[in-house]
Amino acid sequence: MLEFARSEPLTLGVELELQIVNTRDFNLTRGSSDLLAAVRRAKHPGEIKPEITESMIEISTDICTSVADVERDLAAIHAVLRNAAGVVNLGLCGGGAHPFQTWTERRIYDTPRYHRVSELYGYLAKQFTVYGQHVHVGCASGDDAVYLTQALARYMPHFIALSASSPFLQGTDTLFDSSRLNVVSAFPLSGTMPPVADWARFNEYFERMRSYGIVASMKDFYWDIRPKPEFGTIEIRVCDTPLTVRRAATLAGYAQALAAWLLAERPEVDAEGIARVYPFNRFQACRFGLHANIVDPLSRQHLDLGQDICDTIVRVLPHATRPGATDALTELVSVARERRNDARQIREQHEKRGSIPDVVRWQCEQWLG
Repeated sequence: MLEFARSEPLTLGVELELQIVNTRDFNLTRGSSDLLAAVRRAKHPGEIKPEITESMIEISTDICTSVADVERDLAAIHAVLRNAAGVVNLGLCGGGAHPFQTWTERRIYDTPRYHRVSELYGYLAKQFTVYGQHVHVGCASGDDAVYLTQALARYMPHFIALSASSPFLQGTDTLFDSSRLNVVSAFPLSGTMPPVADWARFNEYFERMRSYGIVASMKDFYWDIRPKPEFGTIEIRVCDTPLTVRRAATLAGYAQALAAWLLAERPEVDAEGIARVYPFNRFQACRFGLHANIVDPLSRQHLDLGQDICDTIVRVLPHATRPGATDALTELVSVARERRNDARQIREQHEKRGSIPDVVRWQCEQWLG
Protein backbone atom coordinates (compact mmCIF):
# COMPACT_ATOMS: atom_id res chain seq x y z
CA MET A 1 0.00 0.00 0.00
CA LEU A 2 1.16 3.51 -0.81
CA GLU A 3 1.15 5.84 2.18
CA PHE A 4 0.42 9.47 1.40
CA ALA A 5 2.76 11.78 3.32
CA ARG A 6 0.67 14.77 4.31
CA SER A 7 2.23 18.13 3.45
CA GLU A 8 1.22 21.72 4.03
CA PRO A 9 -1.59 22.44 1.54
CA LEU A 10 -0.71 24.64 -1.44
CA THR A 11 3.04 24.67 -0.84
CA LEU A 12 5.07 24.65 -4.03
CA GLY A 13 8.13 22.93 -5.43
CA VAL A 14 9.51 23.49 -8.92
CA GLU A 15 11.88 21.35 -10.99
CA LEU A 16 13.45 22.58 -14.24
CA GLU A 17 15.44 20.58 -16.78
CA LEU A 18 18.01 22.69 -18.63
CA GLN A 19 19.86 22.26 -21.91
CA ILE A 20 23.66 22.11 -21.80
CA VAL A 21 25.21 23.40 -25.03
CA ASN A 22 28.70 24.20 -26.28
CA THR A 23 29.61 27.80 -27.01
CA ARG A 24 30.84 27.17 -30.58
CA ASP A 25 27.81 26.04 -32.58
CA PHE A 26 25.36 25.80 -29.62
CA ASN A 27 24.66 22.11 -30.15
CA LEU A 28 24.02 19.94 -27.10
CA THR A 29 27.17 18.70 -25.40
CA ARG A 30 28.14 16.15 -22.74
CA GLY A 31 28.64 18.72 -20.02
CA SER A 32 26.64 17.68 -16.97
CA SER A 33 29.58 16.04 -15.13
CA ASP A 34 31.78 19.13 -15.57
CA LEU A 35 28.96 21.43 -14.53
CA LEU A 36 28.10 19.37 -11.45
CA ALA A 37 31.75 19.36 -10.42
CA ALA A 38 31.90 23.14 -10.79
CA VAL A 39 28.89 23.71 -8.48
CA ARG A 40 29.73 21.01 -5.92
CA ARG A 41 30.92 23.41 -3.21
CA ALA A 42 28.57 26.29 -3.99
CA LYS A 43 25.86 27.13 -1.49
CA HIS A 44 22.36 27.36 -2.91
CA PRO A 45 18.78 26.38 -2.07
CA GLY A 46 17.23 23.23 -3.52
CA GLU A 47 19.20 20.80 -5.67
CA ILE A 48 21.29 20.70 -8.83
CA LYS A 49 21.52 17.15 -10.16
CA PRO A 50 21.97 15.07 -13.32
CA GLU A 51 19.23 13.85 -15.63
CA ILE A 52 18.97 10.87 -17.94
CA THR A 53 21.51 12.05 -20.54
CA GLU A 54 24.72 14.02 -20.10
CA SER A 55 23.33 16.97 -22.06
CA MET A 56 20.81 17.77 -19.33
CA ILE A 57 20.79 19.06 -15.80
CA GLU A 58 17.90 19.39 -13.36
CA ILE A 59 17.44 22.09 -10.75
CA SER A 60 14.79 22.15 -8.05
CA THR A 61 13.64 24.57 -5.38
CA ASP A 62 13.17 23.96 -1.69
CA ILE A 63 9.59 23.76 -0.39
CA CYS A 64 8.09 27.19 -1.08
CA THR A 65 4.94 28.92 0.10
CA SER A 66 4.54 31.47 -2.71
CA VAL A 67 5.53 32.59 -6.19
CA ALA A 68 7.95 35.02 -4.58
CA ASP A 69 9.66 32.12 -2.77
CA VAL A 70 9.90 30.09 -5.99
CA GLU A 71 11.43 32.98 -7.90
CA ARG A 72 13.90 33.66 -5.06
CA ASP A 73 15.09 30.03 -5.00
CA LEU A 74 15.36 29.76 -8.77
CA ALA A 75 17.24 33.06 -8.97
CA ALA A 76 19.77 31.87 -6.36
CA ILE A 77 20.36 28.59 -8.23
CA HIS A 78 20.52 30.52 -11.51
CA ALA A 79 23.34 32.69 -10.12
CA VAL A 80 25.36 29.63 -9.09
CA LEU A 81 24.89 27.96 -12.48
CA ARG A 82 25.72 31.13 -14.38
CA ASN A 83 29.08 31.37 -12.63
CA ALA A 84 29.81 27.65 -13.05
CA ALA A 85 28.88 27.65 -16.74
CA GLY A 86 31.34 30.50 -17.31
CA VAL A 87 34.12 28.58 -15.56
CA VAL A 88 33.68 25.44 -17.67
CA ASN A 89 32.76 27.34 -20.86
CA LEU A 90 29.29 25.88 -21.30
CA GLY A 91 26.00 27.41 -22.34
CA LEU A 92 22.72 26.83 -20.54
CA CYS A 93 19.22 27.54 -21.76
CA GLY A 94 15.55 26.79 -21.41
CA GLY A 95 13.27 25.47 -24.13
CA GLY A 96 11.40 22.18 -24.26
CA ALA A 97 13.62 20.59 -26.93
CA HIS A 98 16.93 21.44 -28.52
CA PRO A 99 16.14 22.64 -32.06
CA PHE A 100 18.73 20.66 -34.05
CA GLN A 101 20.48 18.04 -31.89
CA THR A 102 20.75 14.41 -33.05
CA TRP A 103 19.49 11.92 -30.49
CA THR A 104 22.01 9.22 -31.47
CA GLU A 105 24.83 11.44 -30.16
CA ARG A 106 23.43 11.52 -26.63
CA ARG A 107 25.03 9.55 -23.77
CA ILE A 108 23.15 8.08 -20.82
CA TYR A 109 24.28 9.51 -17.48
CA ASP A 110 26.10 6.83 -15.52
CA THR A 111 23.70 5.76 -12.76
CA PRO A 112 22.08 2.33 -12.28
CA ARG A 113 18.55 3.77 -12.60
CA TYR A 114 19.23 5.57 -15.88
CA HIS A 115 20.92 2.50 -17.33
CA ARG A 116 17.87 0.41 -16.36
CA VAL A 117 15.61 2.94 -18.10
CA SER A 118 17.84 2.80 -21.18
CA GLU A 119 17.78 -1.00 -21.26
CA LEU A 120 13.98 -1.04 -20.91
CA TYR A 121 13.08 1.71 -23.38
CA GLY A 122 15.89 1.42 -25.92
CA TYR A 123 16.26 4.42 -28.23
CA LEU A 124 13.37 6.20 -26.49
CA ALA A 125 15.67 6.86 -23.52
CA LYS A 126 18.04 8.98 -25.65
CA GLN A 127 15.15 10.61 -27.47
CA PHE A 128 13.93 11.59 -24.00
CA THR A 129 16.54 14.37 -24.09
CA VAL A 130 13.72 16.89 -23.83
CA TYR A 131 13.30 19.50 -21.17
CA GLY A 132 10.35 20.16 -18.89
CA GLN A 133 9.16 22.04 -15.85
CA HIS A 134 7.45 20.08 -13.09
CA VAL A 135 5.34 21.85 -10.46
CA HIS A 136 4.52 20.18 -7.13
CA VAL A 137 1.55 21.41 -5.09
CA GLY A 138 1.19 20.29 -1.47
CA CYS A 139 -1.90 18.33 -0.40
CA ALA A 140 -3.31 17.61 3.05
CA SER A 141 -4.39 14.07 2.16
CA GLY A 142 -4.39 11.41 -0.51
CA ASP A 143 -8.07 12.11 -1.18
CA ASP A 144 -7.26 15.75 -1.92
CA ALA A 145 -4.43 14.63 -4.18
CA VAL A 146 -6.78 12.38 -6.18
CA TYR A 147 -9.35 15.18 -6.44
CA LEU A 148 -6.78 17.73 -7.60
CA THR A 149 -5.17 15.33 -10.07
CA GLN A 150 -8.52 14.77 -11.76
CA ALA A 151 -9.79 18.36 -11.50
CA LEU A 152 -6.55 19.94 -12.76
CA ALA A 153 -6.51 17.64 -15.80
CA ARG A 154 -9.17 19.95 -17.26
CA TYR A 155 -6.57 22.76 -17.19
CA MET A 156 -3.47 20.93 -18.44
CA PRO A 157 -3.94 22.46 -21.94
CA HIS A 158 -3.50 25.88 -20.27
CA PHE A 159 -0.09 24.90 -18.92
CA ILE A 160 0.94 23.27 -22.21
CA ALA A 161 0.12 26.38 -24.23
CA LEU A 162 1.49 28.93 -21.76
CA SER A 163 4.82 27.09 -21.39
CA ALA A 164 5.24 25.80 -24.97
CA SER A 165 8.82 26.36 -26.12
CA SER A 166 9.74 23.50 -28.45
CA PRO A 167 8.59 24.40 -31.98
CA PHE A 168 11.79 23.13 -33.65
CA LEU A 169 13.07 19.54 -33.65
CA GLN A 170 15.82 17.93 -35.74
CA GLY A 171 16.39 21.27 -37.49
CA THR A 172 12.80 21.63 -38.65
CA ASP A 173 9.81 23.68 -37.58
CA THR A 174 7.42 20.95 -36.46
CA LEU A 175 4.36 23.26 -36.71
CA PHE A 176 3.74 22.29 -33.06
CA ASP A 177 4.20 24.82 -30.28
CA SER A 178 5.25 21.92 -28.03
CA SER A 179 6.91 19.02 -29.84
CA ARG A 180 8.34 17.80 -26.51
CA LEU A 181 5.13 16.15 -25.36
CA ASN A 182 5.02 13.98 -28.49
CA VAL A 183 8.25 12.37 -27.23
CA VAL A 184 6.72 11.76 -23.80
CA SER A 185 3.64 10.17 -25.42
CA ALA A 186 5.78 7.34 -26.80
CA PHE A 187 6.17 5.83 -23.32
CA PRO A 188 3.65 3.09 -22.49
CA LEU A 189 2.55 4.55 -19.14
CA SER A 190 2.06 8.12 -20.33
CA GLY A 191 -1.30 9.91 -20.46
CA THR A 192 -3.44 10.50 -17.39
CA MET A 193 -4.44 8.77 -14.19
CA PRO A 194 -7.59 6.64 -14.55
CA PRO A 195 -10.72 8.15 -12.95
CA VAL A 196 -10.81 6.83 -9.39
CA ALA A 197 -12.94 8.07 -6.52
CA ASP A 198 -10.41 8.48 -3.71
CA TRP A 199 -6.98 7.45 -2.38
CA ALA A 200 -8.20 4.00 -1.32
CA ARG A 201 -9.41 3.30 -4.87
CA PHE A 202 -6.15 4.63 -6.27
CA ASN A 203 -4.24 2.25 -4.01
CA GLU A 204 -6.34 -0.64 -5.33
CA TYR A 205 -5.44 0.39 -8.88
CA PHE A 206 -1.73 0.76 -8.02
CA GLU A 207 -1.59 -2.64 -6.28
CA ARG A 208 -3.23 -4.28 -9.28
CA MET A 209 -0.67 -2.72 -11.64
CA ARG A 210 2.14 -3.80 -9.31
CA SER A 211 0.74 -7.35 -9.16
CA TYR A 212 0.99 -7.48 -12.97
CA GLY A 213 4.66 -6.58 -12.67
CA ILE A 214 4.09 -3.43 -14.75
CA VAL A 215 5.10 -0.86 -12.11
CA ALA A 216 7.21 -0.84 -8.98
CA SER A 217 6.71 2.78 -7.89
CA MET A 218 5.01 6.02 -8.92
CA LYS A 219 8.11 6.88 -10.98
CA ASP A 220 7.00 4.27 -13.50
CA PHE A 221 3.96 6.36 -14.43
CA TYR A 222 4.78 9.06 -16.99
CA TRP A 223 1.40 10.73 -16.54
CA ASP A 224 0.94 14.40 -17.36
CA ILE A 225 -0.20 14.97 -13.79
CA ARG A 226 0.18 12.47 -10.97
CA PRO A 227 0.09 12.13 -7.18
CA LYS A 228 3.50 11.99 -5.48
CA PRO A 229 2.66 10.26 -2.19
CA GLU A 230 6.24 10.28 -0.86
CA PHE A 231 6.25 14.10 -1.07
CA GLY A 232 2.60 14.66 -0.18
CA THR A 233 2.00 16.52 -3.45
CA ILE A 234 0.49 16.36 -6.88
CA GLU A 235 2.96 16.91 -9.73
CA ILE A 236 2.15 18.76 -12.96
CA ARG A 237 4.48 17.48 -15.69
CA VAL A 238 3.19 18.94 -18.99
CA CYS A 239 5.19 22.18 -19.11
CA ASP A 240 8.10 22.76 -21.45
CA THR A 241 11.01 24.42 -19.67
CA PRO A 242 10.42 28.17 -20.12
CA LEU A 243 13.08 30.51 -21.45
CA THR A 244 13.28 32.50 -18.19
CA VAL A 245 13.13 31.97 -14.44
CA ARG A 246 10.31 34.48 -14.25
CA ARG A 247 8.01 32.51 -16.56
CA ALA A 248 8.71 29.33 -14.57
CA ALA A 249 7.68 31.12 -11.37
CA THR A 250 4.48 32.52 -12.87
CA LEU A 251 3.40 29.05 -14.03
CA ALA A 252 3.90 27.77 -10.48
CA GLY A 253 1.78 30.64 -9.24
CA TYR A 254 -1.01 29.69 -11.62
CA ALA A 255 -0.92 26.08 -10.42
CA GLN A 256 -1.14 27.24 -6.79
CA ALA A 257 -4.05 29.60 -7.46
CA LEU A 258 -5.97 26.98 -9.43
CA ALA A 259 -5.49 24.42 -6.66
CA ALA A 260 -6.58 26.94 -4.02
CA TRP A 261 -9.74 27.73 -5.97
CA LEU A 262 -10.56 24.06 -6.58
CA LEU A 263 -10.10 23.08 -2.94
CA ALA A 264 -12.11 26.06 -1.68
CA GLU A 265 -14.99 26.01 -4.17
CA ARG A 266 -15.06 22.29 -5.11
CA PRO A 267 -16.62 22.89 -8.56
CA GLU A 268 -18.18 19.92 -10.31
CA VAL A 269 -15.59 17.57 -11.79
CA ASP A 270 -16.62 15.08 -14.46
CA ALA A 271 -13.55 12.84 -14.32
CA GLU A 272 -14.79 10.48 -17.03
CA GLY A 273 -15.74 13.40 -19.31
CA ILE A 274 -12.33 15.01 -18.79
CA ALA A 275 -10.67 11.68 -19.66
CA ARG A 276 -12.71 11.39 -22.88
CA VAL A 277 -11.78 14.83 -24.23
CA TYR A 278 -8.27 14.96 -22.77
CA PRO A 279 -6.34 13.50 -25.77
CA PHE A 280 -8.04 15.94 -28.15
CA ASN A 281 -7.46 18.95 -25.89
CA ARG A 282 -3.84 17.95 -25.26
CA PHE A 283 -3.15 17.63 -28.98
CA GLN A 284 -4.76 20.99 -29.69
CA ALA A 285 -2.63 22.74 -27.07
CA CYS A 286 0.59 21.08 -28.28
CA ARG A 287 -0.14 21.79 -31.93
CA PHE A 288 -1.68 25.26 -31.85
CA GLY A 289 -0.62 26.65 -28.48
CA LEU A 290 -2.63 29.67 -27.39
CA HIS A 291 -4.57 29.56 -30.66
CA ALA A 292 -5.98 26.11 -29.86
CA ASN A 293 -9.62 25.14 -29.70
CA ILE A 294 -10.55 22.81 -26.82
CA VAL A 295 -13.69 21.03 -25.63
CA ASP A 296 -15.15 21.78 -22.21
CA PRO A 297 -16.14 18.37 -20.77
CA LEU A 298 -19.12 19.75 -18.81
CA SER A 299 -20.77 22.04 -21.38
CA ARG A 300 -19.40 20.12 -24.40
CA GLN A 301 -18.79 23.49 -26.03
CA HIS A 302 -15.69 24.30 -28.04
CA LEU A 303 -13.63 27.05 -26.42
CA ASP A 304 -10.84 29.33 -27.59
CA LEU A 305 -7.94 28.28 -25.36
CA GLY A 306 -6.41 31.72 -24.96
CA GLN A 307 -9.75 33.17 -23.88
CA ASP A 308 -10.44 30.20 -21.59
CA ILE A 309 -7.15 30.92 -19.79
CA CYS A 310 -8.13 34.57 -19.30
CA ASP A 311 -11.61 33.62 -18.04
CA THR A 312 -10.19 31.02 -15.66
CA ILE A 313 -7.64 33.41 -14.19
CA VAL A 314 -10.42 35.91 -13.47
CA ARG A 315 -12.23 33.14 -11.55
CA VAL A 316 -9.23 32.06 -9.49
CA LEU A 317 -7.74 35.51 -8.87
CA PRO A 318 -9.51 35.99 -5.49
CA HIS A 319 -7.64 32.88 -4.26
CA ALA A 320 -4.23 34.19 -5.40
CA THR A 321 -3.43 35.77 -2.05
CA ARG A 322 0.22 34.82 -1.48
CA PRO A 323 3.18 37.11 -2.23
CA GLY A 324 3.71 37.60 -5.95
CA ALA A 325 0.60 35.70 -7.03
CA THR A 326 -1.46 38.58 -8.42
CA ASP A 327 1.41 39.90 -10.55
CA ALA A 328 2.13 36.39 -11.84
CA LEU A 329 -1.45 35.81 -12.95
CA THR A 330 -1.66 39.27 -14.51
CA GLU A 331 1.43 38.48 -16.59
CA LEU A 332 -0.10 35.20 -17.78
CA VAL A 333 -3.30 36.97 -18.82
CA SER A 334 -1.17 39.22 -21.04
CA VAL A 335 0.61 36.20 -22.53
CA ALA A 336 -2.73 34.51 -23.28
CA ARG A 337 -4.38 37.64 -24.63
CA GLU A 338 -1.45 38.49 -26.91
CA ARG A 339 -0.97 34.78 -27.87
CA ARG A 340 2.73 35.32 -27.19
CA ASN A 341 4.27 32.25 -25.59
CA ASP A 342 7.92 31.23 -25.83
CA ALA A 343 7.30 29.13 -28.95
CA ARG A 344 6.14 32.25 -30.80
CA GLN A 345 9.21 34.18 -29.66
CA ILE A 346 11.54 31.37 -30.81
CA ARG A 347 9.93 31.41 -34.24
CA GLU A 348 10.25 35.19 -34.41
CA GLN A 349 13.95 34.94 -33.56
CA HIS A 350 14.45 32.34 -36.27
CA GLU A 351 12.78 34.57 -38.82
CA LYS A 352 14.89 37.51 -37.68
CA ARG A 353 18.24 35.69 -37.45
CA GLY A 354 17.84 33.06 -40.18
CA SER A 355 19.95 30.54 -38.27
CA ILE A 356 18.86 27.89 -35.79
CA PRO A 357 22.19 27.91 -33.88
CA ASP A 358 21.77 31.68 -33.48
CA VAL A 359 18.33 31.00 -32.00
CA VAL A 360 19.92 28.72 -29.37
CA ARG A 361 22.50 31.44 -28.68
CA TRP A 362 19.58 33.82 -28.08
CA GLN A 363 17.91 31.24 -25.78
CA CYS A 364 21.12 31.10 -23.72
CA GLU A 365 21.11 34.90 -23.49
CA GLN A 366 17.49 34.78 -22.27
CA TRP A 367 18.25 32.19 -19.60
CA LEU A 368 21.57 33.53 -18.37
CA GLY A 369 20.46 37.14 -18.56
